[in-house]
Amino acid sequence: MSKYLEITTVLALCLGTGMAHAEAFGLGRPALPEEIAAWNLDVHPDGTGLPDGSGDVLTGEEVFADKCAACHGDFAEGVDNWPKLAGGMGTLADKDPLKTVGSYWPYLSTTWDYVNRSMPFGNAQSLTPDEVYAMVAYILYSNDLVDEDFVLSRETFLDVEMPNAEGFIVDDRIETEHSLWVGEPCMSNCKPAPVEVTMRAMVLDVTPQEETAEQAAAEPVEEAAAAPVTEPAVAAVDPALVEQGEKVFKKCQACHQVGEGAKNRSGPILNGIVGRAAGTVDGFKYSGPLMAMAEAGLVWTPEALTEFLAAPKSYMKGTKMSFAGLKDDADRDAVVAYLSSFGG
Repeated sequence: MSKYLEITTVLALCLGTGMAHAEAFGLGRPALPEEIAAWNLDVHPDGTGLPDGSGDVLTGEEVFADKCAACHGDFAEGVDNWPKLAGGMGTLADKDPLKTVGSYWPYLSTTWDYVNRSMPFGNAQSLTPDEVYAMVAYILYSNDLVDEDFVLSRETFLDVEMPNAEGFIVDDRIETEHSLWVGEPCMSNCKPAPVEVTMRAMVLDVTPQEETAEQAAAEPVEEAAAAPVTEPAVAAVDPALVEQGEKVFKKCQACHQVGEGAKNRSGPILNGIVGRAAGTVDGFKYSGPLMAMAEAGLVWTPEALTEFLAAPKSYMKGTKMSFAGLKDDADRDAVVAYLSSFGG
């Protein structure tokens, strides 16, 4: 009997028993169809249970950046000890395998179902079906399983091939090993002395806790990739444009911080970025493509930033920044104005 059939059978028995008790004792009432539907969220590997809707990779990137990147990183690479959702291909046989959606999970339904039921952290089941489809599409893209123009829906669900789909077997231990588990339990002198510890855990991954000020002060700071340069003065900007830019910048703040107390995250802090030489934020490890352009003399002038924000991947081939870009000219101008209001 399959797991889903077992669950369905138990649910039916429970509902049936509940109805019988309600009738016998005059308590409660039968559950309404819409109430049962609200609990019936499971999605099967063949797509049964999926709702109507669809979502593309680029939309998913924006939803992911807004609702997930603070924990899982802008590229699904994980932040601190929060789970990594991408990578790990070919590591399952290693001593310390990286188990992600792309390397380990056998069914796409598991990804969809988990995101739909449990995410985002602290606000579970707040996503619309379209947002879930889009977010899962982006996670697949982050694992190089689909192209950037892929649209996930009930119709395309089974088009996705999960790399580890054949990596699981039926659990037959009840038939093959049960006889080894039964019998009189040993209660004393079960193993000849002496008992020795022969191995200790090498990886202690736990959910990260909030860092205290003392811990942060004690941590070493990585040296800058390049020496800071003198920053030219930036012309005053329209306060209304700055205010608009603050709203648009919400698409960026999962990775970048600005203002007093800003820290490097999956992207560098952006204080003083306008007019600054590229690759010069203290303590941030830049990608190879960015450092190559920095060595060639790239300076983040308002014009350069505007061009970059329009299409980061086109402007800088190989950049780790997967954000699709700001398509509206006014949005780009507003963000540059907003960034101009923060000094170094």
